Amino acid sequence: MSVVLLVHGLYHRPEHFGRVAERLRTAGTEVVVPELHRGSLAADTAAVQAAVDSLAEPPLVLGHSYGGSVITGVRGAGQLVYLAAFVPDTGESAATLGGASPLLQEAINHEPDGSTTLRPELAAEVLYNGCSEPLAAWAAGLLRPQAPGCGRGVPLHHSWKDTPSTYVVCAQDRVIDPALQRSMAARCTAVREWRTGHSPFVGHPGLLAELLEELMRR
Repeated sequence: MSVVLLVHGLYHRPEHFGRVAERLRTAGTEVVVPELHRGSLAADTAAVQAAVDSLAEPPLVLGHSYGGSVITGVRGAGQLVYLAAFVPDTGESAATLGGASPLLQEAINHEPDGSTTLRPELAAEVLYNGCSEPLAAWAAGLLRPQAPGCGRGVPLHHSWKDTPSTYVVCAQDRVIDPALQRSMAARCTAVREWRTGHSPFVGHPGLLAELLEELMRR
């Protein structure tokens, strides 16, 4: 495999993966980062499926957080990576598996149009703990509004059942309980555990890039 497809989580943008994508591209890897926020899990999954289908070879597909629900429903990946992500089984959603932690819920603002946003100062502490203050502020500043209901979406296909997969547990995560991550990781082919917060693509881009390069070599 020489193509990596990176799938972000709720509130995030492709730009959050920029530091990882730059490292991979410098090393000669093609990187695709689709934009989600299509309004539902089904629509987000369709957008990622279209990206996979457009490629000449099966890519390594990484999903972060809610992005795990998205990649679970995608067919045609050569390999999956769940990064502090949800791994739903039949009938399950991110919400039924555990959803947002109380700390993240405290950061959520409910907007008049039904969407939600995250308070930047709290989001920086919860999503990007372990990052420097300027780096966390930069990442929090990129966050965008989130349409309701995506986390309650249920995948119709379960790619981890027939595709090699690696789960990365983030042991200092403040968004998804590490104990829940370890439970979901048991559904995957292999497991790694890092002492990072929820978003190592921001705080430890080299670490994530090295893992993806290692998996592609295999």
